[in-house]
Amino acid sequence: RTKLVRHAHTASLRNVRAVATPIPAADSGEGPRAGEADVGAASEAALRLAHGSARAQDEAEVGIMLLNLGGPDSLDAVEPFLYNLFADPEIITLPKALGWLNKPLAFMIAKLRAPASREGYASIGGKSPLLQTTQAQAEALERALEARGVAARAYVAMRYWHPFTEDAVEAVLKGGHTKLVILPLYPQFSVSTSGSSLRVLEELFYSNPKFARLQSIVVPAWYNRPGYVRAMAKLIEQTLLSPAFVPGGTGDEEETLACASRPHVFFTAHGLPAKYVTELGDPYQLQTERTVELVMAQLREWGYSNDFSLAYQSRVGPVKWLEPYTDDVIPQLVDNGVEDLVVVPISFVSEHIETLEEIDVEYRELAMSLGVRNWARVPALGLDERFIDALADEVLDALPQLDVPTVRAINDGTPVSLRVINDLVALSRKEELKVAPRRRRFGFTETAEIINGRIAMAAITAFAIGALPSLLDLAERTAV
Repeated sequence: RTKLVRHAHTASLRNVRAVATPIPAADSGEGPRAGEADVGAASEAALRLAHGSARAQDEAEVGIMLLNLGGPDSLDAVEPFLYNLFADPEIITLPKALGWLNKPLAFMIAKLRAPASREGYASIGGKSPLLQTTQAQAEALERALEARGVAARAYVAMRYWHPFTEDAVEAVLKGGHTKLVILPLYPQFSVSTSGSSLRVLEELFYSNPKFARLQSIVVPAWYNRPGYVRAMAKLIEQTLLSPAFVPGGTGDEEETLACASRPHVFFTAHGLPAKYVTELGDPYQLQTERTVELVMAQLREWGYSNDFSLAYQSRVGPVKWLEPYTDDVIPQLVDNGVEDLVVVPISFVSEHIETLEEIDVEYRELAMSLGVRNWARVPALGLDERFIDALADEVLDALPQLDVPTVRAINDGTPVSLRVINDLVALSRKEELKVAPRRRRFGFTETAEIINGRIAMAAITAFAIGALPSLLDLAERTAV
C-alpha cells in the first residue's frame, strides 16, 4: 500500500481502497453524527455550504470535490465537532468486538475536552476559519480553471462538520456533472486525513448508484508537485526577507542573501501515532520529509543557505507519536544557539486552530521564554495565487486520466494494486452499471479484504485493548 501511494498520482474512486485506509468501520455504518439533526444531509442549507461559490456554473462539465477536515462554526458546535472527530474509527480504532464502545468513548472524550477547546476557539474568533477559507479556495480554483478554458464547479466536503462529505456528494449529483475530480486539501496522504474522507466516499460509491456511475478520479497526494513546492518556498522566502531578518536599505544582493540565510527554518507538521507508519505503512512521514527536502532544495536554488529542521506537533494521549516533537525541538534549537526562527506549518494549507493558537500562541510563548530573539511564522498557503494555480494544474493533469486510467497504467507498465486487476477482470465499467455492487470474486471477496485489514491492524487493536483504561488520560491531554 505504501508503494502505491508513493507512485500513484491519481486513482479512480473505484480503486480508492488501494490508497485509502485498510480499516473498515466497526459496524456497517457510522450512524448519525453530531449536528446532523440540525442540518440534514440533503437539506438546502447543507447543499449551499457544499457549493464552493454562488457563481453560475450550470454548464460545467467538471465537478471538483475539495476534501478537508472541517471545524466548528460556533462555540456551541465545538463539542459535537469533537464527538464527530473521535467517533471516527481512524482516530480511535477498537477491535470489532469492542466497536460498540467507539461512540460512547467519543461522547466522553468530547464532553471532557470541550471546555478547553472552546477556550482555544474563543481566542481565534469563536469559530474555525477553515470553512470560509476552503470556500474561498473553491471559488479561486473555479476562476483559475476558467482562465484555462475549463468550466468547473468546486464543492467543499468536510469530514467532521458541515458541509459533510455526504452533503457534497448530493450537491455534486444535483450539479449534473459528467466528470468529478476529488482533490484532498492535504498535500501528504495519511489514512487519518485523506484516507478517512476517501473511506466515506468509497462507501457512498458502492451504496449510491448515481454516484457510482459518475466518472471520477482521486488525486491522493500532491506534496511533490513543482507548483506546490514553489508556492511554499516563495512564502518562506518572503518571510526570510522581512525587516525582522533583513535590515532595510542594504542594497547589496549578497548581503541580503546572507542576512536572510541566518534564521533557522523550522518546519512543523501535524503529528500522527507512530504505529500508523510502522504497522500500517502510512506514507505520511516519508512524504512530509520529502516535502521539506524539495522546498529547501528550491530555496537553495534561489541562493539561500539556511539551516533547517522538521518536527511534529499536536500529539495526544499516552501513545508514541511521530518524533521529534515540536515542543521538544524548540528548546534544543535554543540550546544550540538559535536566536532567529522562521516557523513553517508544512502540512497545513489553511489557517486554523493548530496554526493560529498552537503555533502562534503556545509554541511562540515557549520559544520567546527560552531566548529566541526573532520569531516569524510563515502563513498558510490559503489563497496564494501560486498555490491556487498549482491546484488548477492538479485538476488539469487528472482530467485526461479519467479515460480508463487502470488500463493505461497496465499498458505503461506502471505498478498497480491487485484491486485494479480484480476490477479489470470483471469486464465492466462503473458507468455501465445500474448498481455498483461489491463483487464477490474468488480470492478477493469483501470478507477477504476485511480480514486483510484486520491482520494489518493486529498490533494497533491489541494495543487498544490494553489502552482502554488510559482513554480518560487521553481526553485530558488532547489538543484539537
